[in-house]
Amino acid sequence: MIFACTLSLLGALARPATAQEAAPSAGAVERWQSMSEAEREQLRAVYRAYKDLPESERQRLAQSYRRFRALSDARQNELRQRFRAFKALPRGEQRQLSETFRRYRGFSGERRAELRGAFRRYMQMGPEERRQFMQKLQTWRELSPEQRDMLRQRLRLRRGGN
Repeated sequence: MIFACTLSLLGALARPATAQEAAPSAGAVERWQSMSEAEREQLRAVYRAYKDLPESERQRLAQSYRRFRALSDARQNELRQRFRAFKALPRGEQRQLSETFRRYRGFSGERRAELRGAFRRYMQMGPEERRQFMQKLQTWRELSPEQRDMLRQRLRLRRGGN
């Protein structure tokens, strides 16, 4: 309920309001009246946080909202399910995923394409192959930077590089 109301609130804030648009729709009034006081306060807090954002961030959110609303109903529902799954994760995992995604967005298009390809290859592995890969990854993470450099050099020599 809060998610739907927050989306409605963002929608109202995302477009310039004429006097006619500023009046809440019957559906919005009905949703508001069906909310508990705690849910209303949650929505008020979202609104206050939104109003406190810099204008550039509000514009970015408005653009994201418009892109979301332009998606098919099936795609919107898929994204809502993913969002719910994300929110169900422990806070630490949410922070870790958010940080990883933030870093990913900072990569060049070429690097992101490489990572997507690697992920596709990982998803095509069987369960045992994935387990082995994850074990090797953990071993790699435990190596010192010097040990990693040494292994990279050995790999280059094996491949015939310099």
